[in-house]
Amino acid sequence: MRKLEPDDLPQLYVWENDAESWLDGNTHNPLSEADLRDYILRTTGDIYQDGQLRLMICLAESGRADTAANEPVGCVDLYDVDIRNRKAAVAIYVAKKWRNRGIGKLALEKLKLYVSNILCFRLLYAMVREDNRGSLNLFQSVGFQNVACLPGWVNEGNIFVLQTVL
Repeated sequence: MRKLEPDDLPQLYVWENDAESWLDGNTHNPLSEADLRDYILRTTGDIYQDGQLRLMICLAESGRADTAANEPVGCVDLYDVDIRNRKAAVAIYVAKKWRNRGIGKLALEKLKLYVSNILCFRLLYAMVREDNRGSLNLFQSVGFQNVACLPGWVNEGNIFVLQTVL
């Protein structure tokens, strides 16, 4: 995983404007290239300074027929960062082409190590729609526990809060 780079703009534009994924996040309208370019240029990649952190998930292997070396295949976001209590929310997006290959699981496992060992956070949590079985299974596969249900939290139904203590 790595921080955002200006060259990520075209891929980020596609992912952020994937309306099918909007139900699982807080997006409710398309984003322009200018919006995303400003975001990429504004972010420092320092979670303490920005209050959030987006990392690109890349396949480091070269010579694969289905991807170029270091091509982004998704991203993870740490947001709602609470420095005092050493916790943050996490969200993940894996491009459709790359789903169900273990990439999300590997990315979350690496993220947990980074957040625990480098940032010295003690807790991560995720908010997942009840009917998003893929995301629920993914977070549970890396040790997140379902700790709460928020009934009617979104128009589409309930939200589960999952957390892991690092």
